[in-house]
Amino acid sequence: MDRAPLYFFAAANDVSFSILSFLGLTGMNHSPLTALSPVDGRYAGKCDVLRPLLSEYGLIRFRVLIEIRWLKTLAEHPGIAELDGLSERGKAALADLEKNFSEDDAREIKNLESTTNHDVKAVEYFLRQKLEAAGEPPEAREFVHFACTSEDINNLAYALMLVETRDSVLLPAMKKLEKKLDELGERFLDMAMLSRTHGQPASPTTMGKELLNVVHRLERQRHQLGGVEALGKINGAVGNFNAHLAAYPDIDWDTLGRDFVQSLGLAWNPYTTQIEPHDWIAEYCDALCRYNTILIDFSRDVWGYISLGYLRQLAIEGEVGSSTMPHKVNPIDFENAEGNLGVATALLAHFSSKLPISRWQRDLSDSTVLRNLGAGIGHVLIAILSLGKGLDKLEASEEKMAADLAQSWELLAEPVQTVMRRYGIENSYEQLKELSRGRQIDRDQLQAFVRGLDIPEEAREALLKISPETYLGMSRSRRRT
Repeated sequence: MDRAPLYFFAAANDVSFSILSFLGLTGMNHSPLTALSPVDGRYAGKCDVLRPLLSEYGLIRFRVLIEIRWLKTLAEHPGIAELDGLSERGKAALADLEKNFSEDDAREIKNLESTTNHDVKAVEYFLRQKLEAAGEPPEAREFVHFACTSEDINNLAYALMLVETRDSVLLPAMKKLEKKLDELGERFLDMAMLSRTHGQPASPTTMGKELLNVVHRLERQRHQLGGVEALGKINGAVGNFNAHLAAYPDIDWDTLGRDFVQSLGLAWNPYTTQIEPHDWIAEYCDALCRYNTILIDFSRDVWGYISLGYLRQLAIEGEVGSSTMPHKVNPIDFENAEGNLGVATALLAHFSSKLPISRWQRDLSDSTVLRNLGAGIGHVLIAILSLGKGLDKLEASEEKMAADLAQSWELLAEPVQTVMRRYGIENSYEQLKELSRGRQIDRDQLQAFVRGLDIPEEAREALLKISPETYLGMSRSRRRT
């Protein structure tokens, strides 16, 4: 029987067992082998560093941190006499949670959520229970999540998640990749290479200079990502401090909220609806997309240079390039990177275009999207690590690049016609076009043409000394400082 009828049978007859049970797949453990996403499956090891930050555990941990800090802020405010501070035992319990929040704590909150059916309310109840166990009175426990909407907590939690991910994972990984690329660029800087514009032979460059072009582009985008200002708000259900002022009309809640958000290392957004509008997250994702685009461009160029033989990969003992062709050393790291960067960019571009849009003062469609930030950023990290691995195996074939240049004397039509223009020779471009367009010429043909030119002798001698491997402009001097 086909699988399609099985699915239909299970749904149509409201059977108590799922199709998984029918197929004998129940009871499978959660592991990289059973993960639905390669971020948590095949590439799980490369993403371990992201788990404390961008997972469900990470989101819960940051929510707990925000709730604790807000409660402490209220407890220290002289205008909130009813709270009148926290006991030493209460402070110690909260400090322990801040420092030692565990997966067991997160599971406890998830168990509460199974009853509340509300993730942020479950965090509130968890903290109330901890404070009750520490002996805090009911009137103090009532100030957990005081005057907050869920998004007051969520927007700050996601902001801390993204900032910490950027500063502790992404930027260091980017710098490490750029350093490897920079070192290769310096190593290959004197290696002359045939350029290709529109896929056709063009004025020579060096392999190293082309790699340094990429480093320069990447650095600029990394600095822009690092400069994205993370915003936060804690101003209530529709951004107006309505409940705050109803309870304590004499407190300057705008200043208190601003100071609280800034104490977390975030910038205060004074104008919001129920949600902080996520414009800054769009900027963050756009910066990552631009970085990804440069890496896709680079991955494809390296793939091409390997195909041409200009770059070669070191064979690694035990590795197999093809299941049937034993000779192959495939550019799999660069292909892997290109694929992961494409998936990452698709996700990040969706985040950028969707997250700043919310119906009226709030709709919930951003919530499920935000939960995929780990997947998008995970694919970026996988790609960066794959590229780093690929760069470690790259060598340049100076011989192959030199051989191609030696057969490309037609490239020197450019400098010859440019010098002819200097000395006023009419139809200089057209003369060289007649000589070289669409055909290969050798050294003798080009030099015979140069010897027949009516130009100063010293200009003629300079042209006769040029060869394809020396016609490099400033490419060999493009060392980075």
